[in-house]
Amino acid sequence: MGVLAVPAGVRAILLDVEGTTTPIAFIKETLFPYVRDNVGAYLRTHWEEEECQRDVGLLRKQAQEDAGLEGAVPIPVESGNGDEELERVIQAVVDNVLWQMALDRKSTALKQLQGHIWRAAYTTGQVKGEVFEDVVPAIRKWREAGMKVYIYSSGSVEAQKLLFGYSTEGDILELFDGHFDTKIGPKVESESYRRIAASIGCATNNILFLTDVPREANAAEEADTHVAVVIRPGNAGLTDDEKSYYSLISSFTELFLPSST
Repeated sequence: MGVLAVPAGVRAILLDVEGTTTPIAFIKETLFPYVRDNVGAYLRTHWEEEECQRDVGLLRKQAQEDAGLEGAVPIPVESGNGDEELERVIQAVVDNVLWQMALDRKSTALKQLQGHIWRAAYTTGQVKGEVFEDVVPAIRKWREAGMKVYIYSSGSVEAQKLLFGYSTEGDILELFDGHFDTKIGPKVESESYRRIAASIGCATNNILFLTDVPREANAAEEADTHVAVVIRPGNAGLTDDEKSYYSLISSFTELFLPSST
């Protein structure tokens, strides 16, 4: 796809995860099935723990907000009336999680619980985070050139840190200056990119955002953030208009930093 020159004013590179640093197949064929297969067992094991109860509380609040949606699954409040009632509540949480996942929801409540389930998988060695082979050497080069590097994903910050902390390349968290998730705002809303710039301490046009999703690229662009769309194996195809409009790269090695010459 050639070389893409990074604009001279860029001081920070903001990276999406799924389809950008990491194969979509890893998310959809490893991480998501792990949650679907293990959410019930995880809840039963950790139900009495404060963290788990916070997760369930967030999901219950989300379920109340979703009450008018077709297929939405309410989560009743546990009243302490024995094991049968507890099992009904746990099953309602499981059903709610599966419903949200089937719709590919990005709710903070869902992402938080998923992150905690994945933590158990990563720390016990059942899962290792996958990154494309060009990612680590490219980021090291960017950092040597003085560039700051941040992650922005719909997956929780904790899930991001697990993926990169327990990756096939080892613990690579040192490569990142910070992490953002949907708590700062949805990735398809331009205001989120203004908040990220404020948090980093720079202008939006000092940031280059790499993503595989045109809607996210468009939102970032509306905030005056530089963007490039990443083409990776397994990513959704782009329209002809999107291909002609956006700067495209298929590897991080295609980014050229003027300051690195």
